[in-house]
Amino acid sequence: DQGMNVVRLNMSHGDHASHRAVVDLVREYNARGGASLAVMLDTKGPEVRTGDLQRPLELGNGDSLTLTIVAGADGTDSRVGVNYDGFIEDTSVGDTVLVDGGIISMLVQSKTETEVRCRVVDGGVLTSRRHLNIRGKSANLPAITDRDWADIRFGLEAGVDYVALSFVRDAEVIRQLKDWFARAGATGTASIGVLAKIESADSVRNLESILDAADGAMVARGDLGAELPVELVPYWQHRIVQGCRRRGKPVIVATNMLESMIKCPTPTRAEVSDIAIAVRQSTDAVMLSGETAHGAFPLKALGAMTAVAHRAELGQLRYTGGGAGAGPARRRPPVGLEDAEPAEWIVPPSRKFHGLGDANISEMCAYHATSMANTLKTSLVVFSRKGNMPALLSHYRPDYPIFCFTENENVQRRMALLHGVVAIYMPFSERASTTFDRAILELKRRGHVRGGQILAIVQSGRQPIWRSSATHSIAVRQVPRDEPNESESEEEAQPFPPPMPASTLLAGHEVVSP
Repeated sequence: DQGMNVVRLNMSHGDHASHRAVVDLVREYNARGGASLAVMLDTKGPEVRTGDLQRPLELGNGDSLTLTIVAGADGTDSRVGVNYDGFIEDTSVGDTVLVDGGIISMLVQSKTETEVRCRVVDGGVLTSRRHLNIRGKSANLPAITDRDWADIRFGLEAGVDYVALSFVRDAEVIRQLKDWFARAGATGTASIGVLAKIESADSVRNLESILDAADGAMVARGDLGAELPVELVPYWQHRIVQGCRRRGKPVIVATNMLESMIKCPTPTRAEVSDIAIAVRQSTDAVMLSGETAHGAFPLKALGAMTAVAHRAELGQLRYTGGGAGAGPARRRPPVGLEDAEPAEWIVPPSRKFHGLGDANISEMCAYHATSMANTLKTSLVVFSRKGNMPALLSHYRPDYPIFCFTENENVQRRMALLHGVVAIYMPFSERASTTFDRAILELKRRGHVRGGQILAIVQSGRQPIWRSSATHSIAVRQVPRDEPNESESEEEAQPFPPPMPASTLLAGHEVVSP
């Protein structure tokens, strides 16, 4: 009710029983009607970690520490074990080793066949099983570990909607997982979206091919800022978001968004700006992790993120349709915010137009449907069995909500990640006109539209529902009035709907929480 759209299962913590309980709770919530939450499984991935210590080690600047692959090193004599046998081979003299993303940093001074000797640059308290990174390098570990496969099988059985794959190094691992899902029967409307977490040096080197292969991406800024110089993180965030935008694929910006709210009831001003920047970059979702998983103020953190995202989007340029004497249709600032900066609101399709293929025609249909809805200042209504057209409409970032009606609950949940899409489950009738009437009445019942308002109705020809052949159509329909004979007031004659509450639309931006 506070604005969350997607629930993240962090497989680095908890067990299958605890995660199953969360999934059951989400399904129970969805069964009540109204909003529909999606579930995203986030794999642990091939992490390099220190071993167990007898007691925490106090490391000061200039101290020496030895990292070894020999079993039994428990912190005695400043020797700490590492769980990855290839650590020695991956490390070179002069490398920077980071603990938990930089809480402690060390410089490699020498190495042998079994150990690496380091000098502490930034000290701190080292505890058991801490995450290690070598700046600028990725560990040569299997892309999907045995534990990950067990977790993915659990996710398939539990019916998760997305899998976020950690430490993706190249596109091949994405294709490998998709092939596995296909063999397991997770295809079509039952498919599971595969999101690539961009968080390693290799992932940014292979960014374009990874984004081509994946169904979406997550900007995992924690490990990304450990493997790369931290000043490069904003650059790569922009590159990743725009790469997904060009492809019409959803993207999540994550990590440290409201970190201070783990302990404090209000965010820092820098955190507020961070969320607003992500919104202006046109990300589909912003994500909370520790803030809601173990923070002291989870609801306040979620409320703060919702409010900031909502306000940031209101401050962007809005679409103003052309008309007689008005000049061409274009984006203009909202009233009172004439100095608003242009939003990176629309990116042309990545494919070149090579003819009248279904994919190209669908993209053109979505583009012009969005333009028409913006000109009319009204919402879009789309009927979908697979979710293709709602995704295309979301790509073009209309000013008003996209109401997606579907008779498939899997598709309904997957739509939760898409920018500006409100998915509603409704069995379709045999006649299109009957289904349209029922959908409009349902929107009116929920308070999303009002009598006399016009709506843009979109049908895609790639997956025809009521037609024997593939055709595309954009139509305009009026919402029935409660009293057909009543006279129209000037206010009622306006085509645009009243503002929707942030809890319903979340200003088009989705919040993901664990």
